[in-house]
Formats: sequence, C-alpha cells, structure tokens
Amino acid sequence: MAASARREIDHQVASGTGVPRSRKVLLLVDFINPLAFDGAEDIAEAAVDAARAAARLKKHFHHEGACVIYVNDNFGQWRSDVRTLLQECKRVGGAAAELARLLAPSKVDLMILKPRHSGFYATPLDLLLEQLGAKDLVITGLATDYCVKCTAMDAYVRGYRLAVPSDCTAAESQRRKEDALAWMKDVLKARVTASR
Repeated sequence: MAASARREIDHQVASGTGVPRSRKVLLLVDFINPLAFDGAEDIAEAAVDAARAAARLKKHFHHEGACVIYVNDNFGQWRSDVRTLLQECKRVGGAAAELARLLAPSKVDLMILKPRHSGFYATPLDLLLEQLGAKDLVITGLATDYCVKCTAMDAYVRGYRLAVPSDCTAAESQRRKEDALAWMKDVLKARVTASR
C-alpha cells in the first residue's frame, strides 16, 4: 500500500472520522474461536492451517489498503467483545491460542460480533459494507460448511461478488469442506481458488 493510503487509514482510525472506502473487503469469519464445541478436535489442525493462509491474505489486503473485517460469533456471551474472545482463546491454549496469535486484529481492522451463523444476520455488516462502498467480498474462516457458507449465501443475495479462498477455510472434514466450496462455486458463483 502506498504510504499516503496507510497514513489516511491510520488518521481515520485515530480520529474516529469514519471508515475508509474499500471496494474489496476481506471477511475473517469465526477465526477468533475457543474451539469449545463438539467436533472441535476434528477441525483444529485444519483451522490453524487456514489461519496461516488467511494471515498471509490479510497482510496482502493491508498492503493494498483494502479493508479487513472480523465477523465473529459471540458464542452466546452477550457482554463479550472480540478482545475478550481473544483473551479467552489465549487462555484456553492449543489450537485456539494459535488462531488468536496468527490472526490477532490490528488497529485498522474492523470487528463485528454475530449471534448466529451468518455474518449478516442481526449485525451491522450490511450497513458497514455499504459505507465502505464494498462490491467484492473475499470470505474466509470457520467452518466452511456452516458460517462461511451462510455468510456467503447472504452476501450473494445482496448482490456482492464473492471469492472464497479454498486454503483460508476449514471444516470438520475435508469432504464437508469440498462439498461446501463446490456449492458456493456452483450456486453462488463464488470464485473458489487458493489464495496464493
């Protein structure tokens, strides 16, 4: 990213004057995750691999001056925030702590907590994307066949162009991941390729 673009983003964040325009937006879905659910042991290793790839992609988005939004489950904790979730993941240790380490939000990243599977359901995501001027969404995260898929479906019906980098998502099995990616490609017309 050009130094002037980075300074402008830093100024907007520091002054609270709003959000920068960003036609292309990276969504990081449920990566800040304590992995405290049935089947978590089946997704843990793949989740860390996906987080590594997503961290590289996030760095690229920052370099280009494009917006990064964390769209994270509140795990039923209505008084929580992303920072609290981050601390909980570090406390839990293991794969959850590694996810938090790899994808800790920076000061220029935006964060939204969601109560259900889709990043759009009962959240301000739609309004935020409108203010950003977003047209293209790159959706990454956990799990490919649940929250990533639901968020992608809701984005599609709102008219966004979609990309789902296959190496930046994870599911409880490779088959479930592949089936979900194929569905998003066929039905939602998402561009499904590796992020590299």
